[in-house]
Amino acid sequence: MTNDISLRIAKKEDCPRMMELIQELAEFERAPDEVTVTLAEFEEAGFGSKPVWKAYVAEADGEIIGMALYYIRYSTWKGQRLYLEDLIVTQSWRGKGAGKLLFNRMVQEAHELGFNGMTWQVLDWNEPAIKFYNLYEAGIEAGWLNASLSKDQLAKFKG
Repeated sequence: MTNDISLRIAKKEDCPRMMELIQELAEFERAPDEVTVTLAEFEEAGFGSKPVWKAYVAEADGEIIGMALYYIRYSTWKGQRLYLEDLIVTQSWRGKGAGKLLFNRMVQEAHELGFNGMTWQVLDWNEPAIKFYNLYEAGIEAGWLNASLSKDQLAKFKG
């Protein structure tokens, strides 16, 4: 089925559809209200004067059906690594090769950019994703807890 799917670098005009995919992922991950970034913020972060992310989109029949968005992460232990923020394939296209194409592109991107590796997160209950990543012999760590501060929390404690 992958013959019907093509990949390309995301363009600013793709951002509204990419935001739809991000919302679809948030709903799948049982956190639909957690997406607080606006379309304008998303576009600025990817295509403004100081872009911080890059993405590839998967297309089929002229429609964006998936995306892989990454940025550079620096580890004091490992050096520069590609951080895969989101790998999303719309529900109706899952299991048809788009995810594999996107993930392979991320592996290739990390290699081409000379990074020391690639990092991402997967929810411990997302068995299909874990099985997919295991095909790549990915090391999936236990024991780390995610920590964050929201914009409101940052303002409250800015010192």
